Amino acid sequence: MQKRNNYTEIEDFLTDESFQLWVLSKIDEEGWEEWTLENRQRAKLVEDSRLLLLAMKVQDVNLPSSEIHSALEATWEKIEEKELLLRNKSFLKVNKIPRYWLNSAAAVLLFVFLSVWFFKGNSLKSSSEVTYKELIAETDEGLLEQTNNSDKPQSITLSDGSSVLLQPNSKLSYPKIFTGNERKVYLSGEGFFEISKNPKKPFYVYANEIVTKVVGTSFRVKAYSDQPDVEVLVRTGKVRVKSNDLVSDVKKEEIILLPNQALRFTRKDLIFNKINNITEDEILVKSVGNIEQLSFEFTDIPVEQIFETIEQAYLIDIDYPKDKLKDCRLTTSLSDQPLQEKLKIICKSIGNDTKCEMVGNQIIITSRGCE
Repeated sequence: MQKRNNYTEIEDFLTDESFQLWVLSKIDEEGWEEWTLENRQRAKLVEDSRLLLLAMKVQDVNLPSSEIHSALEATWEKIEEKELLLRNKSFLKVNKIPRYWLNSAAAVLLFVFLSVWFFKGNSLKSSSEVTYKELIAETDEGLLEQTNNSDKPQSITLSDGSSVLLQPNSKLSYPKIFTGNERKVYLSGEGFFEISKNPKKPFYVYANEIVTKVVGTSFRVKAYSDQPDVEVLVRTGKVRVKSNDLVSDVKKEEIILLPNQALRFTRKDLIFNKINNITEDEILVKSVGNIEQLSFEFTDIPVEQIFETIEQAYLIDIDYPKDKLKDCRLTTSLSDQPLQEKLKIICKSIGNDTKCEMVGNQIIITSRGCE
């Protein structure tokens, strides 16, 4: 408590955490109210500091003492420069402007500085950054939401047969049934998409500030709300990426991506960076998962090995009668197919009433053996 007896400037009070707690949260653990009553000569300074701190109180903004100090230092310099200029021009009859007037002027100027800073920061945010909640609010569709709070990817099958491998700490909103002439989903986080082909109904993934459009292909979108970039990486087919209409400050361009190409959108600067060869980008190389590396082209391959490939790619378990399928071998191409379609092709190829059922993150296969 002793140090406050030496406070002579507004800055001293603003940078005192116990003072901030008393003014903003009405928690007086250090006896500020009693101290103020006992120090009437500082009551005016305390009140000025309190009013300024309340004026500075903005949501989700916590100014460190270093910023307050820098702002006040700059303010004092400008005031003293002005004072010197006025004295030299003989506009003032006094030798020096009283310090209490300078305190008030500093408070006013600092408040203006903070107001402009806060307005500018929030204006930039509102015009460039787009949140998952904003995307959902823009649609009047009844959406289902799948959230992955586990530590493993989750597989989601959409009504059109498309599949999404949703990564941990991610969520996807999508309609129960796609209607109209478009298919739209909304992503927060990371997901690998395998889209059923339908040229008459293009598929759109809305993620932060960008929209990814496809007809039938496989690709990955990484769009976490707390990360500076949004990434799109194409495995098969062709993808078109553009900025969301909610972003007003970015050039409305459309980027076309082909297999093994990617795009990195810098959210702060609103810049698209096309990557023509993902193997030349260290960040992308490190982030590529099994599903983007494994081959789904099979020529006279044992069914057991095909199932192992699917397990590794989707990080799921496949339960099947190993003794009945141990001699089965298949030749098939599954590279551009969603998970459900892959399973249908495999089960149909095995024959003998083979059935594939997906329960959560497990695939159950029943069969009497190969034909």
